Amino acid sequence: MIKRTLSLALLSALVLTACKEKPKQETIEVQETEVATAVEDDFVTTTYVNEENKELEVVYNNTQGTATFVFEGETVELEQKQSASGVWFKNDSFELRGKGNDIELLKDGEVVFSHQDDVVTTTLEDKDGQTLDITFNNTAGTAKAYLNGGEQIDLVAEKAASGFWYKNDQYELRGKGEKLELKKDGEIIFKN
Repeated sequence: MIKRTLSLALLSALVLTACKEKPKQETIEVQETEVATAVEDDFVTTTYVNEENKELEVVYNNTQGTATFVFEGETVELEQKQSASGVWFKNDSFELRGKGNDIELLKDGEVVFSHQDDVVTTTLEDKDGQTLDITFNNTAGTAKAYLNGGEQIDLVAEKAASGFWYKNDQYELRGKGEKLELKKDGEIIFKN
């Protein structure tokens, strides 16, 4: 009986001791680290030529939203502004606005430089009544053609012995004056 009482006392002591001890809580430390990511700036350099054959080279930083150029010996940086269409950059004295390749530079509200591409648009008809609408951008060396009002065909100028020659992987436009032919995959699809 003594053995049983001692066993019971020992067991009771163990249970009481186990109930009194609080469970250990582990503390986990979370360390936050900042990861620096290197973002390279997206620069585009465009040179515009005005009617007096003067050049204006503009470096656009598309990442930062700035335009930088040198005008009359002064380095000018403009900040991009929200525009409905085209581009708009401005600072306290200068403003650069444009759409496509056409731009105007204003200083204190007055136009001091402007560039407009040499664009020619024509519509031709062949003997079968097909129409070919073409917009030539002589400055950029490109042409956009639409056969019977269909999808846009983008072409790039090639060096021609005489006349003109524009092409892409599938189409070829050749001509002299108002006479031309458009080929698709080597076959003539329009000739006036």
